[in-house]
Amino acid sequence: MLSKETIAIIKSTAPILDEHGETLTRHFYQRLFSHNPEVAPFFNKINQVTGSQQKALAAAICAYAANIDNLEILGGAVELIAQKHVSLQIKPEHYPIVGENLLASIKEVLGEGATENIINAWAEAYGLLADILIGREKQIYTENATMIGGWEGFKPFKVIKKEKESEIITSFYLVPEDKAELPLFKPGQYITIRVPEQNNQTTMRNYSLSDKPNQDWFRISVKREIGPSAHTPEGYVSNLLHQEIEVGTILEVAPPCGEFFLEVTEKHQRPLVLLAAGIGITPLLSMLLSATEAMPEREIIVIHECLSLRLQAFKPTIDALAKKNTNLKVHYRYSDVIPKTENSNNLSAGVIDLKLIKSMVPERNADYYFCGPQAFMANIYHELLSWGVPPNQVHFEFFGPKQTLEKPKSGQCPMGN
Repeated sequence: MLSKETIAIIKSTAPILDEHGETLTRHFYQRLFSHNPEVAPFFNKINQVTGSQQKALAAAICAYAANIDNLEILGGAVELIAQKHVSLQIKPEHYPIVGENLLASIKEVLGEGATENIINAWAEAYGLLADILIGREKQIYTENATMIGGWEGFKPFKVIKKEKESEIITSFYLVPEDKAELPLFKPGQYITIRVPEQNNQTTMRNYSLSDKPNQDWFRISVKREIGPSAHTPEGYVSNLLHQEIEVGTILEVAPPCGEFFLEVTEKHQRPLVLLAAGIGITPLLSMLLSATEAMPEREIIVIHECLSLRLQAFKPTIDALAKKNTNLKVHYRYSDVIPKTENSNNLSAGVIDLKLIKSMVPERNADYYFCGPQAFMANIYHELLSWGVPPNQVHFEFFGPKQTLEKPKSGQCPMGN
């Protein structure tokens, strides 16, 4: 535990870090990559270019400082970070590298304001957080390695099928090159793909598993990321997968991870509501396929928001499930022109909002799982809470660095994708 003096110093620095947070984190990443280029493969370059990584870290540091005297509320954040770290194969030896560069950055950015007492307090606070994360990550590494079909590190997988799902989304079916049994992942979890770069380094990306567990393959469904502006590069890995990876290609894959999943062994009377925008459908499809099989009697509502039908993935799969399962209700909402289909009763224009959710959910007492872009996530999160849905029935997953949906209440850690 931290001393009272350390806690007081850390909390007193929270306003300073709030003011200088992004300046500090920009400096930190520049220093980290300059002094320790070997850690660069752990980070997504596009998130660095757009500044989302820096903003996420700034919010995390401020949150940790503000809540340093109430570490219990960090439980959810610790699990999220630990799962992400294990997916990227971050190990205990990486923590001193981050700590050294973080403390040096505080000194260099705050100047005379970074007194010896402040630096010592932050060193102690960082050490405590590192110990907590390392302990949990050790447990996850052990669980992944010892489960049936499990392993640690990256393992070669062969692409056995490549299937186009829409104009921008393609599915890849992967099997172990050694033909070993696959572990039983939880619907909603992701795997990590590691690929080489031109600079003789590697880079990694997390991709949700879009099929149900207990198949003879892992399936990921990848959106080809096109740079939104001249200053933002295209997604390196997604374009590599779409353009160069073919059937027979070997990819390096790390074990399934993630704290966002549907526990199909739990039995609930209340409905299951799955809300997705764009490529956010991938983890929810795994949940849907698993739920309709494990709990066919449960009422399930699926709402998928897309720009257009030509960009939408898995509509035929979801429609086929709805025909078989009378307890499954489906609605599609399009930003573009509503497509002409045989059944237009479940189509509408616009975005997913509380009015639409209320029209489909018989009562607010349901379990809500949602995934998509940040603006979509923030809107859904706030609308559900404003409706009075209990926070423990609201479950969500972000792609990219996890941003706070409200004023920070819990901290993250300097390392992540």
